[in-house]
Formats: sequence, structure tokens, C-alpha cells
Amino acid sequence: MKGIFSVLVENRDGVLSSISGLFARRGFNIDSLAVGETDNHEISSMTIISTGDQRTIDQIEKQLNKKVNVIRVRRLNESKSICLEMMLVKVAYNATNRSQLIELCQITGAKIMKVMPKHLLLEYHSDPEGVEDFIQMLKSYGISEIQRTGPIALEKN
Repeated sequence: MKGIFSVLVENRDGVLSSISGLFARRGFNIDSLAVGETDNHEISSMTIISTGDQRTIDQIEKQLNKKVNVIRVRRLNESKSICLEMMLVKVAYNATNRSQLIELCQITGAKIMKVMPKHLLLEYHSDPEGVEDFIQMLKSYGISEIQRTGPIALEKN
């Protein structure tokens, strides 16, 4: 079972370490962790994705709520949330496949961020499965480098 947690925390030194330490001490797995400042400089938002059985997911929520610097914990329902991930990827190209790669970007909505002599730097965002699918489509061109943000999520309502 997958647990998606939206956690508001105080934007202070050591909070990320405290949260990740909780997971380490309890033996909980972090599949993905994305952190960013909110519109209020004093508060950060974390999207934490973890897997485990129902008891483990419930325990993670309880333990997060006990942390001093945690303001609010919400468990998001996967079907009632929008979950997106961003990726930057450097892909090799040559004269014969360049137009195919550009067409693939147009079809999928990927943005060409920089054109280099032998590589294109692409930006792509989608749900995590869409990102995986896009990576599979690019493999035949030759992926030189890849960076992913990890999923972030918000409830639809």
C-alpha cells in the first residue's frame, strides 16, 4: 500500500533531518521526498511517499503528528489527488534522429530547454507513471543524464 503524506512544517534548520531520522529509526521506507517553501517563508511543505501495510502507513501518520516542528499532516488519497513529478533529461541526438526527438517532445509536451551540439536538454512533467513512460521512450536515443524532483501532490477538492 502507498501512503502519500502532505506535511506542513516549520521552516527551520534540522527539520528535514528530524523527519528523515524518524523514518530511519522506525525502519520506514521513504519512496520519495519533495520539500519546498510555501507562500509563507516560515513554513515549508513536504510531500512524502512511503509504502507499507495499513498498520505501517497509520504508524507513519501518528509519528509525524508527534514531531514538534510539524504543523499539519494530511494523508492524501491517491484517487482524489493530483500527483506530478518534474524531470530534466539530457538526450543524445544526431542528424538522422533529431527531427524524431523534436516531434516526440511536441507530442508529449516536453520542453526543449537547451540545444547543444550533440545533446538536447529536455524538461518534462507528468504523473510519476508518465515520467517513467517518457524515460522509456527516450532510452533508444541515449540518455546522458537525468534528474527528477520526486512527486508532489495536492488534493483535487
